[in-house]
Formats: sequence, structure tokens, C-alpha cells
Amino acid sequence: MQGRLQDTTGAVEGPSAATPKGDADFLTDVFPARVAGIDIGSNAIRFMASEFLQPSHYIVLEQVRTPVRLGHDVFLTGRLTEAAMAAGVEALVAYSQRMKALGIERVRAVATSAVRDADNGAEFVARVKQASGISIEVITGAEEVRLVHLAVRSQMDLGDRKWILADLGGGSVEVSLVDAKDVLWSVSHGMGSVRLLEELQVAGDEPGRFRRRLEEYAATLKIPAVGRAKRAGFIATGGNMETLARLAGATPDAGVALVSLAALRQTIETLAYMSYRQRVDELGLREDRADVILPAATVYEQLCEQAGLDEIHVPWVGLKEGIILDLVDDYVRHEPHVQRQEQVVLAGAVALGRRFRFDAAHGRHTAALSLALFDQLESLHKLSRDDRRVLIAAAVLHDVGTFIGYRGHHKHSLYIISNSELPGLTQTEILMAANVARYHRKSQPAAHHVSWMALSEKERVRVVRLASIVRIADALDREHLQTVRDLRTRITDNAVHLELNGTGELLLERWAVQKKAGMFESTFGRKLRIRDDGKV
Repeated sequence: MQGRLQDTTGAVEGPSAATPKGDADFLTDVFPARVAGIDIGSNAIRFMASEFLQPSHYIVLEQVRTPVRLGHDVFLTGRLTEAAMAAGVEALVAYSQRMKALGIERVRAVATSAVRDADNGAEFVARVKQASGISIEVITGAEEVRLVHLAVRSQMDLGDRKWILADLGGGSVEVSLVDAKDVLWSVSHGMGSVRLLEELQVAGDEPGRFRRRLEEYAATLKIPAVGRAKRAGFIATGGNMETLARLAGATPDAGVALVSLAALRQTIETLAYMSYRQRVDELGLREDRADVILPAATVYEQLCEQAGLDEIHVPWVGLKEGIILDLVDDYVRHEPHVQRQEQVVLAGAVALGRRFRFDAAHGRHTAALSLALFDQLESLHKLSRDDRRVLIAAAVLHDVGTFIGYRGHHKHSLYIISNSELPGLTQTEILMAANVARYHRKSQPAAHHVSWMALSEKERVRVVRLASIVRIADALDREHLQTVRDLRTRITDNAVHLELNGTGELLLERWAVQKKAGMFESTFGRKLRIRDDGKV
């Protein structure tokens, strides 16, 4: 079986990887490499241009933070304002010009909560593309966590223990359990600093009342119990935490500052009874930081207390550093990078499935069989490695809807997957995976299926091909006993011949495949034949 689901997360460890022997000539051709990362957040847009001299080391050529509050009004009205969009486009046009002057070879621009939540976010993305040529990728919270974790592990030695990682932006806070290799679980809360400010601040409030309202609201934050085991420490990222560290008098040691919970609380006391103007004039805070610093501090305090820890590690890196590290890792070692991405998707899908008590053995085995079919039928389906990632998520989670009920569980799977975040997949890819899971059984796509019609025509073609593969793989594990160990295929002009290797006669599995072969045969224009003589 050619479906690769083995753990490859240890191969070429991104920013900390050593250069393999024999690659000197290759690296000479690649480096120095100039790349840029753009973080389009809710409170500001950040640009970093860097030159990599080798995979793990870079120098910063230029950093710019433009105070564009895209999140203004989004969290109340659901829309980006015209003024905010215009300012955002202007900033990105300027970044585009700087990239040309600096000779930037590769760039990745990502947008987070404000653009993700805005009804007119797609309009903003289109305007930026037209004006600057920059393509914006609207990423999920899970992808944001992956990139931040990549930056953090390049800055800190996480060892072999587990850490709580909190990344707070203007629109949300992502709380994760991480180790040196992986994000083990992650939850997202809509408690970003700008969102809290706009939702909870009341004009004319005396300072103490706003603080108490923040504390009561932030107290609803909960860290899952699984995060309480063997925690090495609490790590906080984001511009607000870096500012709080400075206010608390913490200085970086080897790039990481330590802020005690007591010092954070004392800083909160100071901030709570200062006016906005005092924070700017007396503390030297930027105007776009002075109003959101108290909501941010309150969230960090609550999370640190929830984690049962008394100090906060501040690594002075964040999303933009993760972006450039990921870009170069893909550039230098594309195939290992792609395999790691697939492992991220697999781990995320399994973690989601376990929340709904799914049959993990069946999900993983269906994914392995699906990948075997995908890899061996490449000349037939003509899909990409991006589609392979979608297939992994859909195959692992195709039965997750049985948590709600077996009857109609394919529809329940659609709902669960489409309303979840999966690391390594875009929002569109998550919707595709949800549709693949929806069509792993019963009826084929129809015009009255809302989630199906939400996809583009090209995306629908990809979904049908992937769903056709999952149907066969699911049939091959009809009894959830993993009796089919592997398979081989041969493609002819009018048929796909399938040889099965497993335990027993596999009579039920053969019957199930023939029963569910209709979608596969109509999609690929070939009959599906199972050979009994051991020959393909």
C-alpha cells in the first residue's frame, strides 16, 4: 500500500534543522534568499523582509508596523469599514514597493480574525490584489497557531515537555498545548483585544467598572483539562504581551523574557486607573496600543491563572516570523515540508475526531486505503498534493457524525467538519473535506445541497473525485476490522482492476465495494473490477 501515514514530523526540523550532508551545492544555489511575511491583523498590519543565509538563520532587512485597525466595527457590525479598507490597501501597496526595492523573491501575506469574520473580507482581498499584486491568504485560527508555534520553537528550547501557548490578537486568542514538535490541541476564543474593547467599553464608564467587566468576561475562558498534565510553562505571544513585559520591567534573556504573574497584576493595577491619554503621555504607549492594552492584559492574566502557573515566557516572536520560516522551509525542502503538512492535517483530524468519540482505527485505516488509491490512480484522477491533504481529513473524519446519530451521519459529518478548524487546511479546503465526507455514502451531489453549491465548479469536480475514492476505501473496511491490509491497482482503457491483500476471503468487503462502486465508475468512466486470482 502506498498511502503514507507514518510520522515524518522529525524530518528536517524547520528552523532548527541541520543541513544534510551532500547538500552544500544545492544550498549555495538557494541562499542567500530574500523573503517577506505580511501579517494582516485586526489592530495593525505588519511587514517583515528578511534575508536567509541558511535554513535556520536570517537577518531582518526591514520591519514595518502600520496602525490600520481593520477590526474597527467588524466585531459589532460584521463588516470592514471603507476607511479601514482604504488604509489597508494603501499600506500593502507601500509594502509591495518596498519588496521590489529589496529584491524579495517570495512573499506570503496572511489575514486573520478581522478579515476572516468580515462579510466583505473577500472584497478587501480583491482590492489589495488589484492595487498591489499581493495575494492575501485568509487563514484559520488553527493555521495561525501552527505558524506561531513554528516561530516559538525557533526561539525557545521547548525540550521534551508540554507548554501552554497563548497567541492573542485583536480579534481572537488561540490557546494551545504544544511541545517541541507539534501542536497537540488548540482552542480559539473570540476574546481579542480590539473585540473586547469594542464590545465591553461603555462611554463615560469610570475606569474600575470597565476593568471589572473585563475580568468577569475573561473569567469564562477555560483551558481544557488535558492541558493540565506535565506543563513546562506558559508562553504568550503578541505585541500586547511584549509591551506588558516592558512595562513590568522584564528584559529578554537569550531572546526570552520572564514576567511573573504578580508583576502582570501590578501592571494591570497601574493601567486600570490611568486614562487613555495618560497611558500615551506617561507610559509612552502608541495610540493604537494604549486603548487595547488593558483588555489584553486581563486575558493573559486569566489564562496564566487557569494554567496554574505563576510566570509567563515572552519569546518576542509571532506570526510574521512563523510565516518567513515556513516559506523558507518549503523552499529548501519542499517534499519533506509537504509531508509534514500532511502529518499536521492527520493529527488535527484525529484530534477533532476524538472530541466526538469516533472510531479512530477505522478512520485512520480508511485514510490509508484512500491514500493508496489516490497515489496509484494519479494518472486517472489528475489531482494535486493539496487535494491529498483534503483527502486525509475527509477520510479520517468521514464517520465523525455518528456522534450525533448513525442515521444520516454523513450529513452530521458535513456539519461537524465544516464548522471546525483543521490545521494545515484553508477554510475552502475544510469545506471541501466536509463535502467529501458528506458524499462518502448515500446520494450524490445535487443542486439543492447548500454546502455543495457553496463550492466553485472546479472545487466540486475535485470533491466528487475524492468522494469516489473514499467510498471505495470505506467499503474495504465495511466491518471496521481492518481485514484489508493493502491493495494494488491496474488501470486499463475500460476498467480499474483491484487486488486486495488481507485476512480471510474478504467476501463482505468485495460485496461492499461492488455495492458502492457506482459513483467511482461514473466519475472515472471505468468499471471497477476485483480480481480473485491474485493478479492485477
